Amino acid sequence: MYIPQNILDAVNIWLTPTFDSKTQDAIKEMMTSSPKELEDSFYKNLEFGTGGMRGIMGVGTNRINQYTLGKNTQGLSDYLHKSFPNQEIKVAIAYDCRHNSDTLAKVVANVFSANGIKVFLFSDMRPTPELSFAVKYLGCKAGIVLTASHNPPEYNGYKVYWEDGGQLVPPQDNEIIQVIDALNYDQIKFEANENLIEYIDIKIDEAFISSTIENASFNTSATAKENLKIVFTSLHGTSIKLIPDVLEKAGYKNVQIVPEQAIPDGNFPTVKSPNPEEPEALTMALALADKTNADIVVGTDPDSDRLGVAVRNTEGELILLNGNQTMVVMTHFLLQQWKKQNKITGSEFIGSTIVSTPMMLELASAYYVECKVGLTGFKWIAKMIKDFPNQKFIGGGEESFGFMVGDAVRDKDAVAATLLVCEIAAQAKEKGSSLYQELLQMYVDFGFYKEHLISITKKGIEGSNEIKQMMIDLRENPLKEINGERVVFIEDYQNSTAKNLFTDDIEPLNIPKSNVLIYYLEDGSKICARPSGTEPKIKFYFSVNCAIQNVSEVPEAETHLDNKIKNIIVSMNLN
Repeated sequence: MYIPQNILDAVNIWLTPTFDSKTQDAIKEMMTSSPKELEDSFYKNLEFGTGGMRGIMGVGTNRINQYTLGKNTQGLSDYLHKSFPNQEIKVAIAYDCRHNSDTLAKVVANVFSANGIKVFLFSDMRPTPELSFAVKYLGCKAGIVLTASHNPPEYNGYKVYWEDGGQLVPPQDNEIIQVIDALNYDQIKFEANENLIEYIDIKIDEAFISSTIENASFNTSATAKENLKIVFTSLHGTSIKLIPDVLEKAGYKNVQIVPEQAIPDGNFPTVKSPNPEEPEALTMALALADKTNADIVVGTDPDSDRLGVAVRNTEGELILLNGNQTMVVMTHFLLQQWKKQNKITGSEFIGSTIVSTPMMLELASAYYVECKVGLTGFKWIAKMIKDFPNQKFIGGGEESFGFMVGDAVRDKDAVAATLLVCEIAAQAKEKGSSLYQELLQMYVDFGFYKEHLISITKKGIEGSNEIKQMMIDLRENPLKEINGERVVFIEDYQNSTAKNLFTDDIEPLNIPKSNVLIYYLEDGSKICARPSGTEPKIKFYFSVNCAIQNVSEVPEAETHLDNKIKNIIVSMNLN
C-alpha cells in the first residue's frame, strides 16, 4: 500500500524510542491495516482554532494524545518563562467529563511542574468558566482546560487562557505556536515535580459561586423565585457540579434535574450530540418540563460554557430559543437593569460577533452604549475588555449559545447565564408576562430579526479541500444578486476589506484577519460564510429582518422572514 513520503517522515519520528511501545505498536498496526487512517493521523499538526486545539484522540500529529499535548505544554512553559522572567509562574488546569480528560490533565500538569511552574490542578472535573475565574482569582499567568466542548465522544481538546482569564489571541497564539513547532518531541519534560502540583476544589467553587450570584442576580423577589418552575439538564457534563448549587443558593428551590442525564459520562449515552444548539439534545428535558408544567428548560453542554433555553410560547407550548434570541433577551435585561440603577454613563459597552444578530446594534443604540463587534469566538469579546480598560463591560454573547455576564469570567459562561435567564423568567412571570412575551415585545421595539444557520460537514483531507474551494469561489467570483436582491457590500475579513459593489469603493476592516465573507443585501439581509476553526464544517449564517407595529403581527412576519431565508438558501444552491 502506498504511503506518501511526508506521512512516512512524520511516522518514522514516532517510531523512535522517544515514544512508548504502545504508541509505536498502534502506528505499525495502522501502517498495515489502515493506511487511510494513518494518513489522516499524520498529514498535519493539530492547529489552534477559534476554540483552541480540538481533535480526535489517538496517535499521531493530527490527534490529541500525551505527546501532542506534552509538546504544546512544553512550548507554553518555555514561552511563559520568556514572558515573565524572574517571576513566580502559576497556572491553573481544569478538565471536563470526556474520556482521558483527567489523565491528559495530569500529563499537562506534569510537564508544567517539570519546568518549574506552580500548578493548581482541579481534583475533579469542573465547568470551563470556573477555570477562567480561577486564573484571575489565583493570580495565575495562564490556564488550561481539557475539553472538546460539544464535539462527539472521540474528541478532546486543549484551551489556553492568559492571565486576564481570556483565551489566547493574536499575536500570542502565533508566537506560542512558533515555539511549539521549533521543539522536538524528545525535548518534552514529562517527569513531574509533585511538590509544585496543588489540587484545588471547594475553596475555588465557593468563590466562583459567590461571584456568579453577585453578578447575575437582580433583585428578584423571593416569591418570584419560588414560583418559577425550572427543569435543568447537564447533558452528562460538568455543570452538574455547580449549577444546581448556584440556583439553590440564589433562592431557586423549584428545580427539577433530568436524572438520566445528571451523571457525567463521556459517551453521552442519551443524546446523539451533547450540544444544546441541537433540539434533540433537550428532548428528555422538554418531556420532564411538560410532565411537571415547568416554565423554563435550561440545558448546558459538557464543559458548561453554552446553554440552550426553552420557554413557553403564547399558546403555552415549550419552544426552543436560538442563540441569538437568548443573547438579545439577556442583553436587553442587563441594559434595563443598568439603566434602572443609573449605571449607564456613556462609557459602557456590550459585545457581539460578526456572525451574530444585528439586533445587538439596535439595543446598544437604544440605550446609548457602544456595541463592539468582533470575530467569532468568545476570546475576542474577552479581548475587548482587556483592550478598553476605561470602558465597563455589561454583557455580551454570540449566536452559538454563549453568553457572558460582566467581566468576572472572561469566557462564555453557562453557569452565570443560567442564573440570569432564570432571573428574567421569574421577574416576567411575576408581572404577568413571560420571557417569550418579553422577546416578542422586543421585536416591536427594535425590529423583528430572524436568523438561521446551515452547517455543511466535509470530513477528511478531501472535505477540507472542498471547503477551501467553496470559499475561493465566493471570494473570487462574488455573487452580485441573491434572491432577487442586489448585493450592496461584501466584507472580506481575510483580505481586511469592505467593498461597496455600487460604487466600487473599498474600505479597510480594522479587525484581525479571518477566513470569513459577509454579503449585505439591499433589503438589509446579511449572509455570512465561515469555515469552522475546530470542526470539519463550513457554516452559512443568514439574518433577515422587518419592522412590525405590534405583537399581533409576529406570526405573519415570521412566515415572511422564514420564506425569505428559504429562498436565499435556494438561490445560493445550498439546499
